[in-house]
Amino acid sequence: MLFAFCSSAAAQQAKKVPRIGFLAPTRGPGTFYQVFLQGLNEFGYVEGKNIIIEYRSTDDRSQLVNLASELVEQKVDIIVALGGSTPEAKKATAAVPIVFSMSGDPVEAGFVSSFASPGGNMTGITWLAFELVGKRLELLKEAVPRISRVAVLADPAHPGEQRELQETQNTARALGTTVHHHQVKGTADFDPAFDAIIKQNANALLVFPDSVTFGHRNLIAELALKRRLPSVFPWKEFAEVGGLMSYGPNRQETVRRLSVYVDKILKGTKPTELPVELPKRFEFVVNLQTAKQIGVTIPPNVLARADRVIR
Repeated sequence: MLFAFCSSAAAQQAKKVPRIGFLAPTRGPGTFYQVFLQGLNEFGYVEGKNIIIEYRSTDDRSQLVNLASELVEQKVDIIVALGGSTPEAKKATAAVPIVFSMSGDPVEAGFVSSFASPGGNMTGITWLAFELVGKRLELLKEAVPRISRVAVLADPAHPGEQRELQETQNTARALGTTVHHHQVKGTADFDPAFDAIIKQNANALLVFPDSVTFGHRNLIAELALKRRLPSVFPWKEFAEVGGLMSYGPNRQETVRRLSVYVDKILKGTKPTELPVELPKRFEFVVNLQTAKQIGVTIPPNVLARADRVIR
């Protein structure tokens, strides 16, 4: 009996502590990382106690693939990849399960075979819902009825960008407006894009979700404000820095849900058995400070539907 007890104790001590790699295209741990940890805690995982987190992040995208490879070398059991780090995680391994949260179309990007049956070693949540771009344009038109020529700002390398543009054009036709597409890939593209927008007499701005536009949200909001363009964006962070409106998923909630995937995979479920999810909760934010600065009065019925009003 003593031998059996000792063997059992040794087995418990030797039990492997799961090691999770967390890869983010940001500088240092941020809100999303803390939200993810909170999600893990709800499943009983405590960092440093019964789970180990290997955190890697950088805002230099050229370094992400090296960090992803480093996680593989650390023999992590799962890699959690946020946004723009997802393709670099894919390059680093076809064996380690990858759980992503991203704004693009994972099928078009080649990360999964389909939403229902991902195949391979990747699954997760996409913030991209194609029907949302049309809803954003509808909200902007309702808030500012005079708009007739809408400039769309988008990164051409973003998976799903053409489908988003198509959906936007379909909605624009139904609303009696026209759409003008402007592509941006980096900092140097924004001033010329806004110059072209003004030359085309656009009187509104719609920005697609992407790490490029998100990373330049302050600049975009500033340029739109300078040119007095009513604007609508995909995420609340754009409205918080001066965009007129935003409508899109609650990204913190989706990142928290990544812990559900991690828990299931650690318990033996394969990534290909876990369908890719779409967002479940959406937020509508209106910035009245910006409205005042550009001379726009938001109708009461629009304000009444806002989840948050910045005054």
